[in-house]
Amino acid sequence: MISTASAAAHPNIAFIKYWGDNNQELRIPAHSSLSMNLKELETRTRVSFDPSLAGDQLILNGIHEEGAALQRVSKMLNRIRNMGGLNAFAIVESENNFPTGAGIASSASAFAALSCAASSAAGLCLSERELSRLARTGSGSASRSIPEGYVEWQAGTDHDSSYAFSIASPDHWDLADLIVLISEEHKETGSSLGHSLADTSPIQGARVEDANRRLEICRKALLERDFSIFADIVEQDCNLMHAVMMTSDPPLYYWFPGTLEVMRAVQIWRSHGIPVCYTIDAGPNVHVICPVKEAEKVKRELGSLEGVNSVLECTPGGPTHLLESDFPGV
Repeated sequence: MISTASAAAHPNIAFIKYWGDNNQELRIPAHSSLSMNLKELETRTRVSFDPSLAGDQLILNGIHEEGAALQRVSKMLNRIRNMGGLNAFAIVESENNFPTGAGIASSASAFAALSCAASSAAGLCLSERELSRLARTGSGSASRSIPEGYVEWQAGTDHDSSYAFSIASPDHWDLADLIVLISEEHKETGSSLGHSLADTSPIQGARVEDANRRLEICRKALLERDFSIFADIVEQDCNLMHAVMMTSDPPLYYWFPGTLEVMRAVQIWRSHGIPVCYTIDAGPNVHVICPVKEAEKVKRELGSLEGVNSVLECTPGGPTHLLESDFPGV
């Protein structure tokens, strides 16, 4: 008998970044992090456990995937099969409405949706905390896509203590994330490999040691809606992470000329009184954060910059959730 379930999840943008693991197998991070789910971007995934299958199958945006991508999904499915006492292989069909592998946290929404759909199809009824822990084992940042709104991922010290939880609902603060697409190409070095290189940087130790201070400042600013303090700490944290990347062995350079152009412009605009800041994940694209009421003005300014291909506008999003019916295209 075929058992099927579908789920949807949003990617997230980290204000206090996750980079580097204490346990690479379980993706237990070197320190805690803080993020916001992105409502307008979504991964939808259907998982069908079918006893007639000879192996797992992955269909991503209509394309059958093999190799590392399928192996990573099968590893998650194996964990769920063990939890649910299943022997059947599965077909995983997944779609993103945004660029995959371009530094917009596609793996976060992918493994959040996968963990939710697959665990339901396996007959498991997991709590939000249990889902967050499960999603983390597929992609660390996926743990943050499980709860709603503004989310803190507690690093913990083992599987049970490392999970994410919401610190504020999506309507707590009307922020916009203007995602400036410099490139939609799949990045050469994925985040999983990057995390494994973090400790080769002489900067990583100091960055990790200071992480709790940055997180406390950011959390307080977010809860109090203090954009000035928020902007300064978000940019500092971003710059520290990329400094680690650039000083790893081998070094990782994710920025393009257009990336630097946007960073420079944002800092000039803020010096002129516009509440705006930037943050950048592992890729060339820039997340420009501002209050929703400033978004149209900032978006127009971004569109005039050299190297900017397009701008996606996102607002705070909800939690990963099951879908009552199948979704178009799958």
